[in-house]
Amino acid sequence: MNFIKKIVDGQIDGWVHIQFQKFSKGNFKNKAIVEAKNSKGNFTIKTSSEFANELVKIVAEKLGEDTTKIIGAIVSTSDLKGKIEFKEIKQFQGVKRYFIDKEMSGEEVLSLISEFPKAFFALTFEAKNCKLKIKPKAPKSGKPGKGNEAPKADFCVLKTSDVEIVKSFIFEKQDFKDAKINHGFVIENIEIPAELKNSDDFALIREKSLRVGKIIRNAEIDGVKTSKEYEFRA
Repeated sequence: MNFIKKIVDGQIDGWVHIQFQKFSKGNFKNKAIVEAKNSKGNFTIKTSSEFANELVKIVAEKLGEDTTKIIGAIVSTSDLKGKIEFKEIKQFQGVKRYFIDKEMSGEEVLSLISEFPKAFFALTFEAKNCKLKIKPKAPKSGKPGKGNEAPKADFCVLKTSDVEIVKSFIFEKQDFKDAKINHGFVIENIEIPAELKNSDDFALIREKSLRVGKIIRNAEIDGVKTSKEYEFRA
């Protein structure tokens, strides 16, 4: 289940919290973009970068103990040397890109995500009924579209026939043909933990504080437009 569906279902957890750690108070438009097409039960889901780690988790869970060739990059400020064999490492302003091109099991991938939840897993690989492709680079935060055009849902592409996966992205209508979704994040308040009220560790405050507000889900499914709001505290 992705972080948007968790908010909608009221099942907010630590993974949802990580999604909002970087946000200050304000109104942030055109986030968590999804475009999906259904061709006789074969689905193509395209998304913006926010869903990358969750898509990797979904496909890795399907892969399980089996192995497959995995290519791409893990983007992190942490030192991952010794955790996994990398083809190449590039670094810019303290952010490292660890390039992967090797056989791995789904469990190995899940273990890395669990150990480094703040890293960005831009990986391309396949599992049963799933083919995932993610651009092997760091996402550009808040990258706008051209003119009045919204940012594109082209960072991640998942092709699958697994209806349950699709339902977590497009839950308004199950027999859709074409869907376009974007979200607005409205952060109305930031709750700082009591023990950090007088702290000068601003990085820790940002990490531990809860964002309170709502997401606005704007959908166009088979030509029908809807807009709904969901409150959250994460």
